[in-house]
Amino acid sequence: MNEHQFKTVGQPVRKKDAMRLLLGKPAFVDDVTPRDCLVVKVLRSPHAHALIEEISTEIALKVPGIEAIFTYRDVPDKRFTMAGQTYPEPSPYDRLILDRRVRFVGDAVAVVAGESEKAVDRALKLIKVKYEVLEPVLDMHTAKDNAVLVHPEDNWRSLCPVGADNKRNLCASDSSGDGDVDAVFAQCDEIVEHTYHTRANQQAMMETFRTFTEIDAFGRLHVVSSTQIVFHARRILAHALDIPKSKIHVEKPRIGGGFGAKQSVVAEVYPALVTWKTGKPAKMLYTRQETQIAGSPRHEMEVSVRVGAMRDGTIRAIDVYTLSNTGAFGEHGPTTVGLSGHKSIPLYNNNLEAYRFAYDVVYTNVQAAGAYRGYGATQGIFAVESAVNELAARLNIDPVALREKNMVREGQAMPAYYGETAYACALDRCMARAKEMFHWDERAKPREMSNGRVRAAGVAMAMQGSGISCVDVGSATIKINDDGFYSLIIGAADMGTGCDTILAQMAAECLDCSVDDVIVFGADSDASPYDSGSYASSTTYVTGKAVEKACTELKEKLCTVAAGMMDCAVDETVFEGREIRRADGSASVSLADVATKTMCGNPTAAMATASHTSPISPPPFMVGMAEIELDRETGSVELIDYVAVVDCGTPINPNLARVQTEGGLVQGIGMALYENVTYDEKGRIAEDTFMQYKLPTRLDMGTLRVEFESSYEQSGPFGAKSIGEIVINTPSPALAHAIYNATGVWHRELPITAEHILMSMPEEN
Repeated sequence: MNEHQFKTVGQPVRKKDAMRLLLGKPAFVDDVTPRDCLVVKVLRSPHAHALIEEISTEIALKVPGIEAIFTYRDVPDKRFTMAGQTYPEPSPYDRLILDRRVRFVGDAVAVVAGESEKAVDRALKLIKVKYEVLEPVLDMHTAKDNAVLVHPEDNWRSLCPVGADNKRNLCASDSSGDGDVDAVFAQCDEIVEHTYHTRANQQAMMETFRTFTEIDAFGRLHVVSSTQIVFHARRILAHALDIPKSKIHVEKPRIGGGFGAKQSVVAEVYPALVTWKTGKPAKMLYTRQETQIAGSPRHEMEVSVRVGAMRDGTIRAIDVYTLSNTGAFGEHGPTTVGLSGHKSIPLYNNNLEAYRFAYDVVYTNVQAAGAYRGYGATQGIFAVESAVNELAARLNIDPVALREKNMVREGQAMPAYYGETAYACALDRCMARAKEMFHWDERAKPREMSNGRVRAAGVAMAMQGSGISCVDVGSATIKINDDGFYSLIIGAADMGTGCDTILAQMAAECLDCSVDDVIVFGADSDASPYDSGSYASSTTYVTGKAVEKACTELKEKLCTVAAGMMDCAVDETVFEGREIRRADGSASVSLADVATKTMCGNPTAAMATASHTSPISPPPFMVGMAEIELDRETGSVELIDYVAVVDCGTPINPNLARVQTEGGLVQGIGMALYENVTYDEKGRIAEDTFMQYKLPTRLDMGTLRVEFESSYEQSGPFGAKSIGEIVINTPSPALAHAIYNATGVWHRELPITAEHILMSMPEEN
């Protein structure tokens, strides 16, 4: 347990931007950028796979107010990736801004810029395109080594050895393992083997993709975008436009939700192209329909699982194969898939003797996938947790007891988790607390209700990571200002998660001051210190440690200044927040006076910058338990109660951690029960608005109860691990389990809709 006592860390501090947002003050891209700029829109392909034979823009250009129309002839023939990842990106370089070959229904054909939306909409209808329609690859099962190639081009490139081969429609392929899996399976009493299917869910953030661009006073491309990755965006735009990175300046205002969608440069390239070509300011705001059909959703995955166990419930071997559908382009394809095995198999580390994990990531002619909260772990955990629940049912062992017997414990090395050790792991305590809160023993068995419905419960557990080990870099600059208040300058992007607030809390803890005394600025590629960005659950753990290091360095510098003022050695000083004193108590100077001194006749820089990267990625852990009420006449499912207990190390801000958890649960519940993506025979998405794409509302949530079981992660700031992604991972397997307990039918494909439940119900005699 964490016995460390903090003043500011661990307190439910109000978010720094809370009142501004609640009062509706200008905060987001469309609020803070000029009105008199060019409107940018994209003409999109009606075909899943085609070559542009002819494209005529002459008539469209005559529409009054049209500034420019660009086609594939007007862009660099230099491939890049839109994936916001550290260079060299594992995602293949397979895109052009505009390509002669279109690869999915919704792919970009032309970019139109005009003085008004009305003019642009009219011009879009007047562009004449003649296509050579090609056979598409729409089924991920037939994509690998298909005669039809999604990317036949010779200038396709893969910068990292991820098993990619465009001549085989492979975006990535690999296998790994430990121990003799086949030999261990041969000794097992029971083997559960099934395949589980998850869809390409949409992040459905309230603010769609949007970007403003202009040429600044120094002739540089200034980009204001709703992005999680200002530094990666700068590099991606430089590659796409084939211009020097020094010519680009990227900043982000408030972000109206991202959830990983904005870890790809979805909208930025189009207004950037317009501004760079015309010299005029431009803005692109994706419609909701565009966000649904040409965004960056979760990767559709089919995960095949084998779990081998003894009759007493000892799990000895796990074998996972994942087929991942990256769609038309490879953004995040090679990296999401690894989490489906490496962050599900290690949950059952206690008795595991062998594991195998293999995967293929294939190109198809559907909407390209990207990053979405959980990032592949969500799909893998649905599969492995469901298989373990099926094992428990087959062995007639309580699924909680089965997990207690096999779950990973603190101090264990985890071969399936990149060989890392679970130094801080409260998963056992999470399970015990959830069991107690939920009253599992009384509610585990289905109960017939007086209204003819049945109540049933389900359970699941999960793990994630804290940043990408040996890759992610977090940085922070802290400086003192007049009167002794501080500026914290970061490159991480607050997308509603509250990272500005929790990083300020960490700084305040280090500097023994109020959170209100810490002003937070970021993220800006010109002014912020380099930070990989806000993704991979990295901000609290990686950037937070950089804040801690920077504050420690700044305190040393302030003590140096104070020592000069008190005519003593630095090692004789004691930093005490609002003042610095001599250790013997003979003299002291106020922080305000030290701040003033740093601005007059002072050779010591009153600021410090620190960077941090970690050789490990400590996993947070979680247990979820769900109770549902199922109507056997309609198949409808009502969520009654959801208990979540999370081990995120030290919760820096319990209120924000709780909101993060509740938000992730809602998304996971939507994924499990409602959110569907279907394609017609021509590759067109049916669910292109929120009328068809069903999202849960607060009325669908029942009671959500969240608690924390703290561990103390020594490598994290103040013992913290991450919380951003793990919280989405337990609902789908827990709900699938509860539905089985209510109906006797296992559902291995998401979403589990009322129709599917009703159609699968055994007929009563």
